[in-house]
Amino acid sequence: MTIRVAIAEDQRLVREALGALIAREEGMEVVGQAATGREAVDLCLSVRPDVLVLDISLPEMDGVAVARTLRGKIPKLKVLALTVHAEAHFVREMMKAGAAGYLIKGSALAELSHAIRVVTAEGRYLSPELDQQEAGAAASRALSAREREVLALLAGGRRSGEIAQALGISPGTVEAHRRNIMRKLDLHSVADLTRYAVREGIVQP
Repeated sequence: MTIRVAIAEDQRLVREALGALIAREEGMEVVGQAATGREAVDLCLSVRPDVLVLDISLPEMDGVAVARTLRGKIPKLKVLALTVHAEAHFVREMMKAGAAGYLIKGSALAELSHAIRVVTAEGRYLSPELDQQEAGAAASRALSAREREVLALLAGGRRSGEIAQALGISPGTVEAHRRNIMRKLDLHSVADLTRYAVREGIVQP
């Protein structure tokens, strides 16, 4: 069976390069390309591809909105996100919107074609580096609400005394929360915590 693939990517050179590469893969056919989110929706409704390779950062409608819209209109369509965004909150939003896979740009063609085949076969595909992030996200969910508050304030540059005053707790309790957070996340410095909090979308960079 030939896998019919559509591509939604706003950068023309990238879009055409992807199309040429996928078209050379045995058992795959490129059935259309779109440069905006709205074009992607219209294209998929028109040609009914098996897989949509979808950038997140599209004009008019972003990739999350496109995936959510198409999930309701073409339930059998497999959406494979292909993006520069490796942050965990982008991954979670796309998967919640109905994406079957998430691939980081810069991946080898072999990985892209493999991901297309996996999602076509009813599988789920994440770039290998994102599997590691998922483990971190699971650890983050193990944090209590108060620990997440402390983490956000630590990552925002607040000192223990300032955090204690802001939350109405003692500095010793803040330090206890900090130790517990580091233990749960297997991180070893405030710099590590800050990078983690930015990656997870707990604080803005």
